[in-house]
Amino acid sequence: MKNKVITLIGGGGFVGRYVAQALLRRGARVRIAQRDPRQAYFLRTQSALGQTQFIAADVRRPDTIARAMMGADAVVNLAGTLGGDADAVQAKGAAAVAEAARAAGVEALIHVSAIGADAGGETPYARSKGEGEAAVRQHFPNATILRPSLIFGREDQFANRFARMIEKLPVVPVIAPRTRFQPVYVVDVAAAAVAALEDPERFGGRTFELGGPDVLSMAELIRQIASLLDRKIRTVELGTGTAGLVAALPGTPITRDQLRMLGHDNLVSPGAEGLAELGVTPTPFEAVAPQWLVQFRRYGRFSRHAHTA
Repeated sequence: MKNKVITLIGGGGFVGRYVAQALLRRGARVRIAQRDPRQAYFLRTQSALGQTQFIAADVRRPDTIARAMMGADAVVNLAGTLGGDADAVQAKGAAAVAEAARAAGVEALIHVSAIGADAGGETPYARSKGEGEAAVRQHFPNATILRPSLIFGREDQFANRFARMIEKLPVVPVIAPRTRFQPVYVVDVAAAAVAALEDPERFGGRTFELGGPDVLSMAELIRQIASLLDRKIRTVELGTGTAGLVAALPGTPITRDQLRMLGHDNLVSPGAEGLAELGVTPTPFEAVAPQWLVQFRRYGRFSRHAHTA
């Protein structure tokens, strides 16, 4: 990777920042391309002089994507959304990235999708992810597709959200308590992307489903978070009808689309290639989550049982 130019589409986002950090440590030159590159300026402090470049780009504007790939050796597409523009970002946007990568003659394209991507899926998110994968295969057949399960890490919007609820609420609502996940550490997802970049001849044209070492239901995940915070909690399970009413409220933390997604397990498919084939050992949630969830404990790092190692 040393001195190679790697364009990260959405490189300042949750997963992108970890891919960027891993590449910077290997001596790559990293070009961060996103709608507002100023949001990624924090990466400057983690690179050598001239090792990072920031450029405004939007997957909904193919001309900006083509400009972001000029002179690049490889590309990682991390653009994604849970919003209403899923088709523009995750289907048409993925096609634009793959077309531009082919035209630029890059050595490798890594496309980050999601477990459950399905062009015939029942939600716009699943459909757009599936259509995006198909477009990538059409325009750049040798692309590597990564399909992570629920991703956790210091800046995630899952574990932190529930930790905050456990900290503040006397009763914690649980939607889809029996839906199962294979939470995967963001650092491991970044390591998988870098492994695929380092050996495109070996990993190109393949799809990898990325899951952690543990299979946990939603209820089990929440109980584990509470345990790490050393808090005893009461939970109330919300049926689909009640949860649907909650999702319909303005400003609610979950949308109806997300609620439908929670009706299905989010697990690595039997026999699918994954982290092991990419040479990455999966990290258990409880091994690293205490490093940042300690902020939600009653006495923070001064708590008697704080796990911060």
